[in-house]
Amino acid sequence: MPARRELHTGRYNFLHRSWGPVEPFDDSMPQILRENGVYTHLITDHVHYWEDGGLTYHTRYQSYELVRGQEGDQWKGIVVPPADIPPKNRTDLPDQPKRMWVQDWINRGYMPTSEDLPQAKTFDLGLEFMKANHEADRWFLQIETFDPHEPFFAHQEYKELYPHPYEGPHFDWPSYGPVTESQDQVKHARFEYAALVSMCDAQLGKVLDLMDELEMWQDTMLIVCTDHGFLLGEHDWWAKNVQPWYNEVAHTPLFIWDPRSGKAGERRQSLVQMIDFPATLLEYFGQPLPSDMQGVPLGNAIANDVQVRGSALFGVHGGHVNVTDGRYVYMRAPNTPENEPLHEYT
Repeated sequence: MPARRELHTGRYNFLHRSWGPVEPFDDSMPQILRENGVYTHLITDHVHYWEDGGLTYHTRYQSYELVRGQEGDQWKGIVVPPADIPPKNRTDLPDQPKRMWVQDWINRGYMPTSEDLPQAKTFDLGLEFMKANHEADRWFLQIETFDPHEPFFAHQEYKELYPHPYEGPHFDWPSYGPVTESQDQVKHARFEYAALVSMCDAQLGKVLDLMDELEMWQDTMLIVCTDHGFLLGEHDWWAKNVQPWYNEVAHTPLFIWDPRSGKAGERRQSLVQMIDFPATLLEYFGQPLPSDMQGVPLGNAIANDVQVRGSALFGVHGGHVNVTDGRYVYMRAPNTPENEPLHEYT
């Protein structure tokens, strides 16, 4: 959710607040577009949008669709859970992971094929919107899938892409913390992750194919991004948030097609961040940027690799605060794990 707030506001979230909603004083990019004649639509299976603390994001769009069933989403009601649920392998929290683990396995029982998975349904709804609206002008569609977030649940056709010997316990949901599992388990988790990433690739391919079919490239911007990376045993850690912000977590994939410059198949060295995406979209639709927006439009960086900033900040509220110039990183950690007093400004 901190990344969603930066996507809406174009401002750093972690310097003054942790996980939470859009604030009443925030300028929301989708809402600004909506109020200025740009139709905004969100399709997501990101369960945190409808949890306490994560709310008030999806309502900023003109319309939205929520797909249920990801990561222990309290979705399907079964009073007596199935007896064949594998033992819980998560140990990072005492009660919540156990509840989420059981609920996630209940949800999986309602997803017998890949087409039944929330990710597939989310992309299908995205394709539906594109087919219905590709001839209209001035709209913004956000197709947002939780995958490849843990648990790394994919069906057999994707697992078969990565055959490997494994006889250990079921393991597709690592804890957040040091690696305590065997190397066989680590390798297995990486293959489970690879299978899920391959499903993401196939679903994204449907969007690209439809843009080909509907000849949308001439006047449609496409941004493919993510909120954070994930350690899969690198540096002897799982996941994120606890350890230093290594590149595997902080240096995330980004692909942008801007029809105004038409640059394709090229890399850029300019240092950019998520706070630049709302600025880029507002500028693309001809809207002025709010005065408190820290991000900048990326049109020139995409066209000619024009540098938009000399440094970038990244980290987590209450933990590491880092600065990089794209070559070197200065990491500033708390003096102690307690790091108190720690104030949240909302």
